[in-house]
Amino acid sequence: MQGKIIRGIGGLYYVDVRPGDGPSEVYECKARGSFRRERIKPLVGDDVEIEALDGARRQGVITDIMPRRSVLVRPAVANVDQALVIFSVLRPKPSFNLLDRFLIMMGQQELPCIICFNKEDIDVAGEGRSFCETYRQCGYRSLTVSAEKGSGMDELRGLLTGKTTVTAGPSGVGKSSIVNRLQTGVRMETGNISEKIQRGKHTTRRTELIPMGGNTFIMDTPGFSSLELFDMTKERLAGFFPEFSRYEKDCRFVGCAHIKETECGVRGAVSRGEVSRLRYDNYCLLYEELKEREKYK
Repeated sequence: MQGKIIRGIGGLYYVDVRPGDGPSEVYECKARGSFRRERIKPLVGDDVEIEALDGARRQGVITDIMPRRSVLVRPAVANVDQALVIFSVLRPKPSFNLLDRFLIMMGQQELPCIICFNKEDIDVAGEGRSFCETYRQCGYRSLTVSAEKGSGMDELRGLLTGKTTVTAGPSGVGKSSIVNRLQTGVRMETGNISEKIQRGKHTTRRTELIPMGGNTFIMDTPGFSSLELFDMTKERLAGFFPEFSRYEKDCRFVGCAHIKETECGVRGAVSRGEVSRLRYDNYCLLYEELKEREKYK
């Protein structure tokens, strides 16, 4: 039988198997001994072949791992199709520097991103629509939802159908609440926001793929409060701001950093309001961070 590893705990792997046209079944499996000898470690998200040892107890052994389309390091998961980057409109207010770091991290792994701003039910001023428009102009799919009220979930579900999606975002923005809204099979633990520091508590502690029906899976991940841009150089950074590309032809200098250069097409576009000032300011901050880091290598 073929299936997908949805979680792994203590050397046991739980494989979502869909026999024939019936509902899916989860088999508890061990990996065959040759994997260890060959130093092959099964990952959550792997498509695998299993041999049933006890059909009644749904126990088996993983006999083969299909070729992986992609592998993420953090979290360790295979065959992800896209990332759902979740922030809240309010409580806590979004850190756009952190959002852009997530987008760069996913871009480094060549994962398409959907940006989701949660808690539109308390967004009286309609700021979420403005946030979405900023990132749509940069080429990202963006939407607002309310995990509390359920609004926007049909649109979001449509963007996830038929794909394996990993979620990302800081604690307290409602990632687990959104996952709970999207499916009914697994109930994720949710946490409250600290009124003092306006941050959430980490409620997700393990890597797990959650079946949503058909060939659709979603993964909730632990929240992050900061992200280090590993394996990134300041010279490559502009390539992860796709809205810059159409203006770089107007830069006077080849290899323009878009920081202080005269006759810079990107800086000109920012001054005219054609490139988001918010995004450009984050670019400058990240550029200086990478420049400073290179001094100490």
